[in-house]
Amino acid sequence: MRFLGAKVVLTPRAEKGFGMYQKAVELAEANGWFLASQFETAANADIHENTTGREIMADFAGDRLDYMVTGYGTGGTITGVARVLRDKRPDTKIILSEPANAQLLASGKAQERGANGAPAVSHSAFEPHPIQGWTPDFIPFVLQEAVDKKFYDDLIPISGPDSIGWSKKLAESEGILTGVSGGATFGVAMKIAEKAEAGSVILCVLPDTGERYLSSPLFEGVAEDMTEEEIALSKSTPGYHMS
Repeated sequence: MRFLGAKVVLTPRAEKGFGMYQKAVELAEANGWFLASQFETAANADIHENTTGREIMADFAGDRLDYMVTGYGTGGTITGVARVLRDKRPDTKIILSEPANAQLLASGKAQERGANGAPAVSHSAFEPHPIQGWTPDFIPFVLQEAVDKKFYDDLIPISGPDSIGWSKKLAESEGILTGVSGGATFGVAMKIAEKAEAGSVILCVLPDTGERYLSSPLFEGVAEDMTEEEIALSKSTPGYHMS
């Protein structure tokens, strides 16, 4: 981010995402800066309704679509897309997911809010998890519409290790380099596939590339230097040179 010219302001880990959120609000108010308010602004869900939702409708026009699977960050994707699917494809089951150790929605505990729907406190059901981009330590106001209007048919948790495992399988088996949240979404889709009737069509959203997670647990265990097996392969041909 600094390479792109941005200033990076870190907040105490103990204050979690809510502390980060509060600092952003404070800085915007103190300096007259623009605050995106992505967790509250109606434009977030609206743009997904008008673009992502329409894209899905076009891609599956005339074809069956039995399930759509997604997690949530700000809640914009699930809320916007669900508006379209509930209206145009009501038979499509919408599956939402959240980290197994940070099940805010599954807890049934409402989010305390301040002005404009902003979070007033960190949610008590939150625990740190490795699925970056998913489930901050509060229930976003943009997501609240999906909760209140029952826009999802099931809520299925997935663990961090399983999410990382599926991300690695996608990379090794399919050449798809996605982040931990992509692995989480695909992992939940696979859970659905195990029980769905034969021929079911399942859509899962992989919104991110894995390249930005090189310093995260996703790449732990990936050797920087050649492994013993790789060295042996190098030595197995006449052109071997080792400096």
